[in-house]
Amino acid sequence: MLPVLTRNSITNVCKGLRRFSSALPKSDTEVSKLKTEKLKREILEFRHAYPEFLPDPKIEFRNKIREKLERNDMVARRTQVDIPEFYVGSILAVTSSDRHSGGKSNRFVGICIYRGGCGLRAEFILRNVIDHQGIEVLYQMYDPSLQKVEVLRLEKRLDDKLYYLRDALPEYSTFDPNMEAELMPEGAPVPVNPIKVKLKPRPWLERWERQNLQGVQDLELPEKFYIKAAQVATPWEKYDLMKEYMRTIPVEEQTEIFSEVQSKLQSLEIDRKKLKRKRVIVKPTKLA
Repeated sequence: MLPVLTRNSITNVCKGLRRFSSALPKSDTEVSKLKTEKLKREILEFRHAYPEFLPDPKIEFRNKIREKLERNDMVARRTQVDIPEFYVGSILAVTSSDRHSGGKSNRFVGICIYRGGCGLRAEFILRNVIDHQGIEVLYQMYDPSLQKVEVLRLEKRLDDKLYYLRDALPEYSTFDPNMEAELMPEGAPVPVNPIKVKLKPRPWLERWERQNLQGVQDLELPEKFYIKAAQVATPWEKYDLMKEYMRTIPVEEQTEIFSEVQSKLQSLEIDRKKLKRKRVIVKPTKLA
């Protein structure tokens, strides 16, 4: 008499087959394919830490020879000045030479409210409130006048740009110029700061209610402002595949670009970590 197959017995048989198939040794082809996929994922992660290595997606600005030469210059510049990983929302300290006074340098501490540009034209903006006055400094990332870039607090924010800090209360943009760096454990993911800032009463520099901002508290505006914002909104643009294609770089090309500079960037990162360890471990001086 044949055994009766129930749903539970079929499920147990399927689970056993999965465990048996996973326990089987994988062939060399499968192993190499898994390694290739893992390497591709690691390479694509570079686009978050080094977005300036991606060229301008506008076709009229593309020139592959110029882009390749620029990438070589960018890597060469990074061998002279350590440009660590940072994001919009990170707190940085930048030391640059004073062009109006030879031999002197300036150090500015602030929160990164913008990072953009491609290639050697990459730039970022730091903001701080000093003596009740908001100060912003635009830095060219590969400017020869930059002497040192320090990350005092590595974190991300909920928005890609923090221009609304210009209309926010001063405490959200105030940082101690003598702030010390906050150390993170090696390999830890970059934290996302979920803070929501409170804006000052209108007028503002921009119509923030018309932008999909995640890091801002309720604007407390009359209903007519939100009605007008809904009328001028274009929510269908995110479904426009052609427009999305024209303003991004294809994944295949990203993989090719970062494969070219991956080994160089990794070696620079290893040297930076070794130098950081040497600075942390201070040998005691021999007493007489």
